[in-house]
Amino acid sequence: MCELIDARNEKGISQKKLEVLSGVRQPVIARMETGETNPRLDTVLKVLAALGKTLVIVPLNNTNKK
Repeated sequence: MCELIDARNEKGISQKKLEVLSGVRQPVIARMETGETNPRLDTVLKVLAALGKTLVIVPLNNTNKK
């Protein structure tokens, strides 16, 4: 969520403006940013898209692999 907050701040967008851009209500955005909720993936993707971002899946570095 830190990356989401950073992206919003970099663009100078308030939570209320992000609500308008993403369709995700401001209280939900606030709870996401404070860690009070575990948002659904589709909600995260809506917010990220409004910020011009996307989610990327990368492999974990696992040093115990055989």
